[in-house]
Amino acid sequence: MSTLCSNAHFGGESQNRVAWNLFRVLQRLNYANESHQTAPAKNPDLRSWTLVAIAAIAWIVLYNLIQPIANWLAYSLLALPQGSHLGEALAFFFYDVPKLLLLLSGMIFVISLFQTFIDTQKVRAMVEKRGEGVGNLMASAFGAITPFCSCSSVPLFIGFVQAGIPLGVTFSFLITSPLMNEVAFVLLIGLFGWKVAGLYLLSGVTIGVVSGLILGRMKLERYVEGFVDDIKPRANIDLKLEEKLTWAERISRSWDSTKEIVGKVFWFVIIGIGIGAFIHGYVPQDALTGIMGKDAWWSVPASVLVGIPLYSNAAGVIPIVSALLDKGASLGTVLAFMMSVVGLSLPEIIILRRVLKPQLIAIFIGVIAVAIILTGYMFNLVM
Repeated sequence: MSTLCSNAHFGGESQNRVAWNLFRVLQRLNYANESHQTAPAKNPDLRSWTLVAIAAIAWIVLYNLIQPIANWLAYSLLALPQGSHLGEALAFFFYDVPKLLLLLSGMIFVISLFQTFIDTQKVRAMVEKRGEGVGNLMASAFGAITPFCSCSSVPLFIGFVQAGIPLGVTFSFLITSPLMNEVAFVLLIGLFGWKVAGLYLLSGVTIGVVSGLILGRMKLERYVEGFVDDIKPRANIDLKLEEKLTWAERISRSWDSTKEIVGKVFWFVIIGIGIGAFIHGYVPQDALTGIMGKDAWWSVPASVLVGIPLYSNAAGVIPIVSALLDKGASLGTVLAFMMSVVGLSLPEIIILRRVLKPQLIAIFIGVIAVAIILTGYMFNLVM
Protein backbone atom coordinates (compact mmCIF):
# COMPACT_ATOMS: atom_id res chain seq x y z
CA MET A 1 0.00 0.00 0.00
CA SER A 2 2.81 2.36 0.92
CA THR A 3 4.51 1.50 -2.35
CA LEU A 4 1.31 2.30 -4.23
CA CYS A 5 0.95 5.65 -2.46
CA SER A 6 4.59 6.41 -3.12
CA ASN A 7 4.13 5.65 -6.78
CA ALA A 8 0.99 7.77 -6.88
CA HIS A 9 2.81 10.65 -5.21
CA PHE A 10 5.69 10.28 -7.63
CA GLY A 11 3.31 10.13 -10.57
CA GLY A 12 1.44 13.23 -9.41
CA GLU A 13 4.68 15.09 -8.83
CA SER A 14 5.88 14.09 -12.28
CA GLN A 15 2.61 15.26 -13.88
CA ASN A 16 2.83 18.56 -12.01
CA ARG A 17 6.39 19.06 -13.26
CA VAL A 18 5.31 18.33 -16.84
CA ALA A 19 2.36 20.70 -16.52
CA TRP A 20 4.61 23.40 -15.06
CA ASN A 21 7.14 23.00 -17.84
CA LEU A 22 4.37 23.12 -20.46
CA PHE A 23 3.02 26.29 -18.85
CA ARG A 24 6.49 27.89 -18.99
CA VAL A 25 6.86 26.96 -22.65
CA LEU A 26 3.46 28.45 -23.52
CA GLN A 27 4.31 31.56 -21.51
CA ARG A 28 7.55 32.02 -23.42
CA LEU A 29 5.78 31.51 -26.75
CA ASN A 30 3.17 34.11 -25.80
CA TYR A 31 5.89 36.56 -24.75
CA ALA A 32 7.73 36.01 -28.02
CA ASN A 33 4.51 36.62 -29.97
CA GLU A 34 3.80 39.83 -28.05
CA SER A 35 7.37 40.99 -28.61
CA HIS A 36 6.97 40.32 -32.35
CA GLN A 37 3.71 42.27 -32.47
CA THR A 38 5.09 45.24 -30.56
CA ALA A 39 8.37 45.34 -32.52
CA PRO A 40 8.53 48.34 -34.80
CA ALA A 41 7.45 47.32 -38.32
CA LYS A 42 9.58 48.17 -41.31
CA ASN A 43 8.39 51.22 -43.24
CA PRO A 44 7.15 49.96 -46.64
CA ASP A 45 6.76 53.54 -47.92
CA LEU A 46 10.44 54.28 -47.25
CA ARG A 47 11.50 51.09 -49.02
CA SER A 48 9.29 51.91 -52.04
CA TRP A 49 10.62 55.45 -52.34
CA THR A 50 14.19 54.14 -52.05
CA LEU A 51 13.55 51.81 -54.98
CA VAL A 52 11.99 54.67 -56.96
CA ALA A 53 15.04 56.86 -56.30
CA ILE A 54 17.42 54.09 -57.44
CA ALA A 55 15.30 53.50 -60.56
CA ALA A 56 15.27 57.25 -61.34
CA ILE A 57 19.08 57.45 -61.13
CA ALA A 58 19.43 54.38 -63.36
CA TRP A 59 16.92 55.91 -65.82
CA ILE A 60 18.91 59.15 -66.11
CA VAL A 61 22.22 57.32 -66.58
CA LEU A 62 20.79 54.99 -69.25
CA TYR A 63 19.04 57.81 -71.11
CA ASN A 64 22.30 59.74 -71.45
CA LEU A 65 24.15 56.66 -72.73
CA ILE A 66 21.69 55.81 -75.52
CA GLN A 67 23.31 57.84 -78.31
CA PRO A 68 26.92 56.65 -77.82
CA ILE A 69 25.76 53.04 -77.39
CA ALA A 70 23.64 53.23 -80.58
CA ASN A 71 26.57 54.64 -82.57
CA TRP A 72 28.93 52.01 -81.14
CA LEU A 73 26.57 49.18 -82.07
CA ALA A 74 26.02 50.40 -85.63
CA TYR A 75 29.42 51.75 -86.59
CA SER A 76 31.90 49.89 -84.35
CA LEU A 77 30.46 46.51 -83.42
CA LEU A 78 28.80 45.93 -86.81
CA ALA A 79 31.49 47.94 -88.61
CA LEU A 80 29.00 49.68 -90.91
CA PRO A 81 30.29 52.80 -92.67
CA GLN A 82 28.79 56.07 -91.47
CA GLY A 83 26.44 57.56 -94.03
CA SER A 84 25.51 54.19 -95.50
CA HIS A 85 21.82 53.36 -95.85
CA LEU A 86 21.98 50.34 -93.54
CA GLY A 87 24.22 52.11 -91.03
CA GLU A 88 21.89 55.11 -90.78
CA ALA A 89 18.83 52.87 -90.49
CA LEU A 90 20.32 50.69 -87.73
CA ALA A 91 21.72 53.67 -85.82
CA PHE A 92 18.23 55.21 -85.92
CA PHE A 93 16.69 51.94 -84.70
CA PHE A 94 19.24 51.35 -81.91
CA TYR A 95 18.73 54.91 -80.68
CA ASP A 96 14.96 55.26 -80.89
CA VAL A 97 13.94 51.91 -79.37
CA PRO A 98 15.55 52.38 -75.92
CA LYS A 99 14.84 56.10 -75.98
CA LEU A 100 11.10 55.70 -76.51
CA LEU A 101 10.81 52.73 -74.14
CA LEU A 102 12.59 54.68 -71.39
CA LEU A 103 10.39 57.73 -72.00
CA LEU A 104 7.28 55.57 -71.95
CA SER A 105 8.27 53.74 -68.77
CA GLY A 106 9.23 56.90 -66.88
CA MET A 107 6.35 59.13 -67.90
CA ILE A 108 3.66 56.45 -67.67
CA PHE A 109 4.84 55.59 -64.16
CA VAL A 110 4.51 59.25 -63.11
CA ILE A 111 1.10 59.62 -64.79
CA SER A 112 -0.12 56.32 -63.31
CA LEU A 113 0.96 57.51 -59.87
CA PHE A 114 -1.10 60.65 -60.42
CA GLN A 115 -4.06 58.54 -61.56
CA THR A 116 -4.12 56.69 -58.21
CA PHE A 117 -5.55 59.90 -56.75
CA ILE A 118 -8.42 59.97 -59.29
CA ASP A 119 -11.67 58.12 -58.62
CA THR A 120 -12.88 57.19 -62.11
CA GLN A 121 -16.38 56.31 -60.88
CA LYS A 122 -16.69 59.77 -59.38
CA VAL A 123 -15.49 61.34 -62.62
CA ARG A 124 -18.10 59.33 -64.51
CA ALA A 125 -20.83 60.53 -62.12
CA MET A 126 -19.71 64.15 -62.53
CA VAL A 127 -19.79 63.85 -66.32
CA GLU A 128 -23.25 62.31 -66.11
CA LYS A 129 -24.56 65.22 -64.02
CA ARG A 130 -23.15 67.92 -66.30
CA GLY A 131 -24.97 69.00 -69.39
CA GLU A 132 -23.77 69.96 -72.82
CA GLY A 133 -20.52 71.88 -73.07
CA VAL A 134 -19.02 71.26 -69.65
CA GLY A 135 -19.86 67.57 -69.96
CA ASN A 136 -18.16 67.41 -73.37
CA LEU A 137 -15.05 69.09 -72.02
CA MET A 138 -14.90 66.77 -69.00
CA ALA A 139 -15.43 63.70 -71.19
CA SER A 140 -12.66 64.80 -73.55
CA ALA A 141 -10.30 65.49 -70.65
CA PHE A 142 -11.13 62.07 -69.19
CA GLY A 143 -10.44 60.50 -72.58
CA ALA A 144 -7.08 62.27 -72.76
CA ILE A 145 -5.85 60.75 -69.47
CA THR A 146 -7.05 57.20 -70.12
CA PRO A 147 -4.69 54.78 -71.91
CA PHE A 148 -7.13 53.37 -74.48
CA CYS A 149 -6.81 52.82 -78.20
CA SER A 150 -9.82 53.26 -80.46
CA CYS A 151 -11.04 49.67 -80.04
CA SER A 152 -10.63 49.47 -76.26
CA SER A 153 -12.50 52.78 -75.85
CA VAL A 154 -15.67 51.29 -77.36
CA PRO A 155 -16.74 49.24 -74.27
CA LEU A 156 -16.53 52.37 -72.09
CA PHE A 157 -18.48 54.29 -74.74
CA ILE A 158 -21.22 51.65 -74.58
CA GLY A 159 -21.25 51.83 -70.78
CA PHE A 160 -21.66 55.61 -70.91
CA VAL A 161 -24.60 55.31 -73.32
CA GLN A 162 -26.26 52.69 -71.12
CA ALA A 163 -25.76 54.92 -68.07
CA GLY A 164 -27.86 57.62 -69.74
CA ILE A 165 -25.04 60.07 -70.45
CA PRO A 166 -25.93 62.27 -73.47
CA LEU A 167 -24.75 60.81 -76.77
CA GLY A 168 -22.72 63.88 -77.73
CA VAL A 169 -20.82 63.75 -74.44
CA THR A 170 -20.01 60.06 -74.90
CA PHE A 171 -18.73 60.79 -78.41
CA SER A 172 -16.38 63.41 -76.97
CA PHE A 173 -14.79 60.66 -74.88
CA LEU A 174 -14.70 58.16 -77.74
CA ILE A 175 -13.03 60.65 -80.09
CA THR A 176 -10.42 62.06 -77.71
CA SER A 177 -9.36 58.84 -75.98
CA PRO A 178 -7.47 57.24 -78.90
CA LEU A 179 -6.26 60.57 -80.30
CA MET A 180 -4.54 61.67 -77.11
CA ASN A 181 -3.34 59.63 -74.14
CA GLU A 182 -0.20 59.43 -72.06
CA VAL A 183 1.52 57.18 -74.59
CA ALA A 184 0.94 59.61 -77.47
CA PHE A 185 1.91 62.60 -75.34
CA VAL A 186 5.18 61.05 -74.15
CA LEU A 187 6.19 59.96 -77.65
CA LEU A 188 5.37 63.38 -79.11
CA ILE A 189 7.50 65.08 -76.45
CA GLY A 190 10.38 62.71 -77.11
CA LEU A 191 10.32 63.13 -80.89
CA PHE A 192 9.01 66.66 -81.49
CA GLY A 193 9.33 68.57 -78.20
CA TRP A 194 6.86 70.19 -75.81
CA LYS A 195 5.48 72.72 -78.31
CA VAL A 196 4.21 70.18 -80.83
CA ALA A 197 3.01 67.83 -78.05
CA GLY A 198 1.08 70.67 -76.40
CA LEU A 199 -0.52 71.76 -79.69
CA TYR A 200 -1.47 68.18 -80.47
CA LEU A 201 -3.01 67.75 -77.00
CA LEU A 202 -5.01 70.95 -77.44
CA SER A 203 -6.10 69.85 -80.93
CA GLY A 204 -7.17 66.39 -79.76
CA VAL A 205 -9.29 67.75 -76.91
CA THR A 206 -10.75 70.48 -79.15
CA ILE A 207 -11.70 67.94 -81.83
CA GLY A 208 -13.38 65.80 -79.16
CA VAL A 209 -15.33 68.69 -77.64
CA VAL A 210 -16.43 70.33 -80.91
CA SER A 211 -17.28 67.05 -82.66
CA GLY A 212 -19.19 65.86 -79.59
CA LEU A 213 -21.17 69.10 -79.50
CA ILE A 214 -22.01 68.82 -83.21
CA LEU A 215 -23.07 65.19 -82.92
CA GLY A 216 -25.07 65.95 -79.78
CA ARG A 217 -26.97 68.81 -81.44
CA MET A 218 -27.91 66.55 -84.36
CA LYS A 219 -30.12 64.41 -82.04
CA LEU A 220 -28.93 61.08 -83.39
CA GLU A 221 -30.18 58.85 -80.58
CA ARG A 222 -32.58 57.13 -82.98
CA TYR A 223 -29.56 55.65 -84.77
CA VAL A 224 -28.36 53.81 -81.67
CA GLU A 225 -29.24 50.11 -81.79
CA GLY A 226 -32.34 49.34 -79.72
CA PHE A 227 -30.77 46.72 -77.47
CA VAL A 228 -28.55 49.38 -75.87
CA ASP A 229 -31.57 51.17 -74.40
CA ASP A 230 -33.06 47.88 -73.24
CA ILE A 231 -30.08 47.16 -70.99
CA LYS A 232 -30.62 48.84 -67.66
CA PRO A 233 -27.64 50.73 -66.29
CA ARG A 234 -25.88 49.20 -63.36
CA ALA A 235 -27.68 50.03 -60.16
CA ASN A 236 -26.20 51.10 -56.87
CA ILE A 237 -22.82 52.09 -58.26
CA ASP A 238 -20.52 52.63 -55.33
CA LEU A 239 -19.15 56.11 -55.74
CA LYS A 240 -17.35 56.25 -52.44
CA LEU A 241 -13.66 56.88 -52.57
CA GLU A 242 -11.76 53.73 -51.86
CA GLU A 243 -9.78 53.41 -48.70
CA LYS A 244 -6.82 55.75 -48.66
CA LEU A 245 -3.82 54.05 -50.22
CA THR A 246 -0.35 54.13 -48.75
CA TRP A 247 2.52 55.38 -50.88
CA ALA A 248 3.81 51.82 -51.14
CA GLU A 249 0.46 50.69 -52.57
CA ARG A 250 0.29 53.65 -54.98
CA ILE A 251 3.83 52.99 -56.22
CA SER A 252 3.08 49.27 -56.58
CA ARG A 253 -0.08 49.98 -58.61
CA SER A 254 1.77 52.50 -60.77
CA TRP A 255 4.52 49.98 -61.49
CA ASP A 256 1.94 47.32 -62.40
CA SER A 257 0.17 49.79 -64.70
CA THR A 258 3.48 50.77 -66.32
CA LYS A 259 4.36 47.13 -67.02
CA GLU A 260 0.91 46.47 -68.45
CA ILE A 261 0.84 49.50 -70.77
CA VAL A 262 4.44 49.18 -71.96
CA GLY A 263 3.87 45.46 -72.50
CA LYS A 264 0.82 46.17 -74.67
CA VAL A 265 2.56 48.74 -76.88
CA PHE A 266 6.03 47.13 -76.95
CA TRP A 267 5.72 45.44 -80.34
CA PHE A 268 3.92 48.45 -81.81
CA VAL A 269 6.96 50.52 -80.81
CA ILE A 270 9.41 48.00 -82.30
CA ILE A 271 7.50 47.66 -85.59
CA GLY A 272 6.84 51.39 -85.87
CA ILE A 273 10.48 52.28 -85.26
CA GLY A 274 11.53 49.55 -87.70
CA ILE A 275 9.42 51.14 -90.45
CA GLY A 276 10.67 54.57 -89.43
CA ALA A 277 14.28 53.34 -89.54
CA PHE A 278 13.76 52.03 -93.08
CA ILE A 279 12.33 55.37 -94.20
CA HIS A 280 15.16 57.21 -92.42
CA GLY A 281 17.89 55.13 -94.02
CA TYR A 282 16.59 54.39 -97.50
CA VAL A 283 14.09 57.08 -98.58
CA PRO A 284 15.98 59.96 -100.27
CA GLN A 285 15.98 63.33 -98.54
CA ASP A 286 13.02 65.51 -99.56
CA ALA A 287 11.50 62.62 -101.52
CA LEU A 288 8.11 63.15 -99.87
CA THR A 289 8.02 66.93 -100.20
CA GLY A 290 6.01 66.83 -103.42
CA ILE A 291 3.54 64.31 -102.05
CA MET A 292 3.14 65.32 -98.38
CA GLY A 293 4.58 68.83 -98.35
CA LYS A 294 2.80 72.11 -97.63
CA ASP A 295 2.52 72.97 -101.32
CA ALA A 296 0.41 69.89 -102.04
CA TRP A 297 -2.99 71.17 -100.86
CA TRP A 298 -4.60 67.79 -101.44
CA SER A 299 -2.09 65.95 -99.23
CA VAL A 300 -4.02 66.50 -95.98
CA PRO A 301 -7.37 64.98 -97.07
CA ALA A 302 -5.49 62.25 -98.96
CA SER A 303 -3.50 61.32 -95.84
CA VAL A 304 -6.73 61.09 -93.83
CA LEU A 305 -8.32 58.78 -96.42
CA VAL A 306 -5.20 56.61 -96.50
CA GLY A 307 -5.11 56.37 -92.71
CA ILE A 308 -8.71 55.19 -92.15
CA PRO A 309 -8.26 51.57 -93.36
CA LEU A 310 -5.08 51.19 -91.31
CA TYR A 311 -4.96 50.26 -87.64
CA SER A 312 -2.33 51.12 -85.08
CA ASN A 313 -2.03 52.94 -81.79
CA ALA A 314 0.04 56.05 -81.18
CA ALA A 315 3.10 54.02 -80.17
CA GLY A 316 3.24 52.38 -83.58
CA VAL A 317 2.48 55.32 -85.84
CA ILE A 318 4.41 58.19 -84.20
CA PRO A 319 7.89 56.82 -85.10
CA ILE A 320 6.70 56.57 -88.72
CA VAL A 321 5.46 60.16 -88.52
CA SER A 322 8.89 61.24 -87.24
CA ALA A 323 10.67 59.55 -90.15
CA LEU A 324 8.25 61.08 -92.68
CA LEU A 325 8.98 64.54 -91.27
CA ASP A 326 12.71 63.97 -91.64
CA LYS A 327 12.16 63.29 -95.33
CA GLY A 328 10.32 66.52 -96.09
CA ALA A 329 6.68 65.81 -95.24
CA SER A 330 4.80 68.68 -93.59
CA LEU A 331 3.82 68.48 -89.92
CA GLY A 332 0.10 69.06 -90.45
CA THR A 333 -0.12 66.37 -93.13
CA VAL A 334 1.61 63.65 -91.12
CA LEU A 335 -0.28 64.52 -87.92
CA ALA A 336 -3.56 64.33 -89.87
CA PHE A 337 -2.45 60.92 -91.10
CA MET A 338 -1.66 59.88 -87.52
CA MET A 339 -5.02 61.12 -86.20
CA SER A 340 -6.82 59.23 -88.93
CA VAL A 341 -4.97 55.98 -88.16
CA VAL A 342 -5.52 56.09 -84.38
CA GLY A 343 -8.92 57.83 -84.30
CA LEU A 344 -10.78 56.41 -87.31
CA SER A 345 -9.52 52.86 -87.59
CA LEU A 346 -11.46 50.22 -89.51
CA PRO A 347 -11.56 47.77 -86.52
CA GLU A 348 -13.12 50.52 -84.37
CA ILE A 349 -15.80 51.13 -87.01
CA ILE A 350 -16.58 47.41 -87.17
CA ILE A 351 -16.96 47.21 -83.38
CA LEU A 352 -19.11 50.36 -83.29
CA ARG A 353 -21.46 48.80 -85.84
CA ARG A 354 -22.60 46.47 -83.05
CA VAL A 355 -24.18 49.41 -81.19
CA LEU A 356 -24.62 52.12 -83.85
CA LYS A 357 -26.63 52.06 -87.06
CA PRO A 358 -24.84 52.72 -90.38
CA GLN A 359 -26.26 56.24 -90.67
CA LEU A 360 -24.70 57.31 -87.36
CA ILE A 361 -21.39 55.64 -88.17
CA ALA A 362 -21.25 57.52 -91.50
CA ILE A 363 -22.00 60.84 -89.78
CA PHE A 364 -19.42 60.04 -87.07
CA ILE A 365 -16.70 59.33 -89.66
CA GLY A 366 -17.59 62.43 -91.68
CA VAL A 367 -17.51 64.84 -88.73
CA ILE A 368 -14.21 63.47 -87.37
CA ALA A 369 -12.58 63.39 -90.82
CA VAL A 370 -13.48 67.04 -91.47
CA ALA A 371 -12.19 68.03 -88.01
CA ILE A 372 -8.89 66.19 -88.60
CA ILE A 373 -8.46 67.76 -92.06
CA LEU A 374 -9.00 71.26 -90.65
CA THR A 375 -6.50 70.49 -87.87
CA GLY A 376 -3.94 69.34 -90.45
CA TYR A 377 -4.33 72.56 -92.44
CA MET A 378 -4.02 74.58 -89.22
CA PHE A 379 -0.73 72.87 -88.31
CA ASN A 380 0.62 73.47 -91.82
CA LEU A 381 -0.36 77.12 -91.53
CA VAL A 382 1.18 77.90 -88.13
CA MET A 383 4.19 75.55 -88.02
